[in-house]
Amino acid sequence: MWKAEAEPRGGSHLKAAPVLPPGRWQEFDPFLLMMEDWFQAGTFDFHPHRGFETVTYVIEGRLKHEDSFGGYGILEPGDVQWMTAGSGIIHSEDPLPGETVHSLQLWLNLPKAEKMTPPRYQDLKASAMPVRREAGAVVRVFSGSSGGVAAETKNVVPVTFVDISLEAGASVSQDLPGDYNGFIYVLEGRGRFGAEETPAEAGHVLRLGGAGGAAESEATLRADEPLRAVLFAGRPIGEPVVQHGPFVMTTAGDIKLAIEDYHAGKFGRPKRR
Repeated sequence: MWKAEAEPRGGSHLKAAPVLPPGRWQEFDPFLLMMEDWFQAGTFDFHPHRGFETVTYVIEGRLKHEDSFGGYGILEPGDVQWMTAGSGIIHSEDPLPGETVHSLQLWLNLPKAEKMTPPRYQDLKASAMPVRREAGAVVRVFSGSSGGVAAETKNVVPVTFVDISLEAGASVSQDLPGDYNGFIYVLEGRGRFGAEETPAEAGHVLRLGGAGGAAESEATLRADEPLRAVLFAGRPIGEPVVQHGPFVMTTAGDIKLAIEDYHAGKFGRPKRR
């Protein structure tokens, strides 16, 4: 377990906290990194990506997405954009004028065989996502399933992503395939996690341990006070990771090609709306 510490940034990027620090590729596989950001308009103007997916969860504020393949959306608090960069895309994520957006952005790796898949944008509205309800617990399912409640989100790499809200004293268990790797990030409140009831509070990140070869596993959350957390888990890819700025491939040669293709205009041309 560790704590994500926010640091001030210059310009219109007010603060940023590394939830999953970059570079620990094998430990976090299939996840590459996750940042918690507080930012204003102009911070993330048009920029390229290739070889992975971005999953952006808006906590506060309204965020506009535009990309070079026609993807467009206004995300409200609780909404998610799931963007498959694949073979290459140029996009922007811009708060609406006068607003500060508080968000999480996860980078999800793609296997070598899928890194050049066509780009895709999924706008996942919180109001349209399936919800699992238990006593004192609300689990909103953005990807994968929870207690038999499943989302229709399209995945390249199998991933479970749920937002869990618990009343004080309530508990819930999230079922997962035994081969998944994952983590829980506490957004609000305080509680105990897992079979050992590890205590954690807002800002803490908890790794989900392996199932020891079992086909299935589960993660249990118990709230000592009103608690909100996000849980991400996915099937490891087990391939080399070479990252250079906004490109994530498996070899240095593929990174060089990505840079060349971007400068050659092969990532499409974005248009502002």
